[in-house]
Amino acid sequence: MPLEDQQLPASGAGAASQESVALLAQCFHALGDNIERVVKGKRETVELALVCLFSEGHLLIEDVPGTGKTTLARCLAASLDADWHRVQFTPDLLPSDITGVTVYRQNTGAFEFLPGPVFANIVLGDEINRASPKTQSALLEVMEERQVTADGSTHAVPRPFMVIATQNPVDMGGTYPLPEAQLDRFLMQVTLGYPDHASEVAVLSGAADQSGVEQLPTIATDRHIAEFVRLARRIQVAPRLYDYLVRVVAATRELPEVRLGASPRGSVALLRAVRVRAASQGRTYALPEDVKALARPVLAHRLILTPEAELSGRSGADVIAEALATVPVPQTGAAG
Repeated sequence: MPLEDQQLPASGAGAASQESVALLAQCFHALGDNIERVVKGKRETVELALVCLFSEGHLLIEDVPGTGKTTLARCLAASLDADWHRVQFTPDLLPSDITGVTVYRQNTGAFEFLPGPVFANIVLGDEINRASPKTQSALLEVMEERQVTADGSTHAVPRPFMVIATQNPVDMGGTYPLPEAQLDRFLMQVTLGYPDHASEVAVLSGAADQSGVEQLPTIATDRHIAEFVRLARRIQVAPRLYDYLVRVVAATRELPEVRLGASPRGSVALLRAVRVRAASQGRTYALPEDVKALARPVLAHRLILTPEAELSGRSGADVIAEALATVPVPQTGAAG
């Protein structure tokens, strides 16, 4: 059922109240149930996407064609009463096709900025790694600073703002690897994978019933998400949990198979995601279990391994698992 405007959590400073967190959790799981009406058998990935949404972070979905990457992104956008635009990334796409262009109006004798599709609450970048590196770099500023600079003028994008990008594996034809600076701006990278047998049967049954993205009801508005983003920032994090989180991130920089470890931006992203996961479970405080659950999707894509590690088949996820195993888990709770 859609949330009513009067159910918006109360804004304010200080720790989040249990009542407000309960509303966030209600919205979070209602959105998950709604998306699962179309995206079958992928609840864990759906919830990771929602963590990104409530963190106001960006999501990168990588998988082979036909596994539902774009469908997941469309379902998330369709579940919200918010502005969303879709950009199909192709080799001939120009940066101005994304950010917008300044034109001269002869009738007024003035220049006018025409906003591009990036000016929306949710921007779906379909097959983002099929565009050239020059075009991909057009997203760097807006993903980090929520603004676009054109001809010396700065234009803010709507809030909340989220980029959901899909990409095919880089070893497939016609793809360009995303630059490290852009990868680091994605809060998470996830994969969908093939569905299990029962889920694929359900997908076929839904196709026969003509149920799909177009039939999904709206669950929440952009106002709800904006308030929940602010609420999640007030989830309590104990001092020992801050220390644990930083030690996990630092461990990725110290392992010999890592050429470039997770950046401080990765630490900030992990903290934001941890707070949302705690709130989605109805807690006003974060736990070490939240860090362990989110470390791989938040940090793995930020790592650059040594050539020797890559040749031996190691992955960023393997490194994150090793980092988690080497850092002692603190005993902490709401009070720290």
